[in-house]
Amino acid sequence: SLRALLTDAFQNYWRDIAFGPLIQGAAWEIALQEPPRKIAMLDGYMTVDFGTWHFHLCIGEHAGTEAQPTDADLAAHRRTGRAEFFRRVNDDGTPDVWGFRLFNGHGEQQITVLLPNPFLSRDMKFLKEPDWSRLAAWDALRKTHLGLDPDPKDRTGERLIHA
Repeated sequence: SLRALLTDAFQNYWRDIAFGPLIQGAAWEIALQEPPRKIAMLDGYMTVDFGTWHFHLCIGEHAGTEAQPTDADLAAHRRTGRAEFFRRVNDDGTPDVWGFRLFNGHGEQQITVLLPNPFLSRDMKFLKEPDWSRLAAWDALRKTHLGLDPDPKDRTGERLIHA
């Protein structure tokens, strides 16, 4: 299911997502200029290749090679241990950021994928009025991968609160 989710996001929504690790002290919001050239799996690692650069995520069974097998504890540490769709909810109870993120077996963040935001244009400028059509990726990914219909709560906010 992680392979399907990541493939869906990077093949179908590459124009509108930003991604990278979002950890205390660092936020990598990588935006793409072109779709991935290749998405492949090898020894539990998904590789998303953009030609001049690529990244790897350990989302599956990881064994290493016959000559250099991976220790079971290390393989469990590397592999995704938790995946979650999230929306940031403000003090007023309204959401203003939507995405999904993966954590390895030790709870360390692997990646966050930020989905299009109705309070921001594609070029990350604040909009005067929310553009709720920008929740299409959120709605589609939740429907496809979680079986959930759109939630009216997602369309209750008035602005992005930059925290």
